[in-house]
Amino acid sequence: MKTLTTLFLTLIATSAMAASEPAATPYDPAQPLDIAKVVSVTDTATACDVVPATMVYIDHQGQTHRVTYQVMGNCTSNL
Repeated sequence: MKTLTTLFLTLIATSAMAASEPAATPYDPAQPLDIAKVVSVTDTATACDVVPATMVYIDHQGQTHRVTYQVMGNCTSNL
């Protein structure tokens, strides 16, 4: 029963976090971005091709945004 309760609480917390994240929008070069602070960028270190990436940023009004775009991976390996 304890495991079921923990699983349920985890599901609720995960759902709440997902609901608070802004929806990702595709990058439009014609629309300038108002970036005050970059929160995160997709790690593409191991990709050797063009791959989708997401940047989460905060604008100068304090709003959080997610933008998706295509980027060439860095093609490095951790071997």
